[in-house]
Amino acid sequence: MARILIAGCGRIGTRLGLSLADQGHAVTGLRRRPEPLPAPLETRRADLGNPARLREALADLAAERVYYIAPPDQFADETYRQAFVVGLENLLGALPEPPGRLVFVSSTGVYGQNDGEWVDETSATEPASFSGRRLLEAEALVHDGAREPVVVRFGGIYGAGRERMLEKVRRGEPCNDDPPRYTNRIHEDDCVDVLAHLGALPEPAPVYLGVDSAPCTQCELMDWLAGRLGLPRPPRGGETPVRGGNKRCRNERLLASGYRLQFPTYREGYSAMLRAN
Repeated sequence: MARILIAGCGRIGTRLGLSLADQGHAVTGLRRRPEPLPAPLETRRADLGNPARLREALADLAAERVYYIAPPDQFADETYRQAFVVGLENLLGALPEPPGRLVFVSSTGVYGQNDGEWVDETSATEPASFSGRRLLEAEALVHDGAREPVVVRFGGIYGAGRERMLEKVRRGEPCNDDPPRYTNRIHEDDCVDVLAHLGALPEPAPVYLGVDSAPCTQCELMDWLAGRLGLPRPPRGGETPVRGGNKRCRNERLLASGYRLQFPTYREGYSAMLRAN
């Protein structure tokens, strides 16, 4: 049994905590909101932006494994800095001892490639957006602040309640095909299980790409969804700004670690969503 701290217990953090508790671990969730986490998770309340309160809340907690899952509330540079850089610095300073393993949720937005290139964990990270740059700052803190740092760069997370692409198709919005725009994604169920898997993995690599096995163009995905929904093929549109560049992400390192995706392509993932609806 491990003592585990999850900093940022929103939807994914709570699901992860319950999964780890089912495996017999003692899990503490750190959150700002006053509502307690579901049993058997222990709730500790503190704002990652308040270092004094953090030290008080965590003074007696020696966690062997720490997850940092703290997405910002708004898409703005200062909000990203506070959530990913300042919050992580405050957490590391508040823990009574450095974590043995620190698993940090990052994003494929750290890659700035914009011509449909294939990228993996060794590819250059030169993001054009502030969000990618702030995530890289936080990743550097992770590698400096833990004996076993693990960064997971997730693609777009979809699943129940995360239906942005489905809604675009239902509204008849265009897809961008000039130039073709690639999407990289992972189902929420796999996202949770990947975090549990990498947290327990012996001798993990420092960085993983958390994506499924089928990067595709936005038009391919929306065409397929329209067909399943019995709707007209989405109209084509021109180039629009896309966060995080335009690239195709490989998941070979994740698969080599022994993880097997529940939803290896968007077809399986969205089919499960449509059946549930």
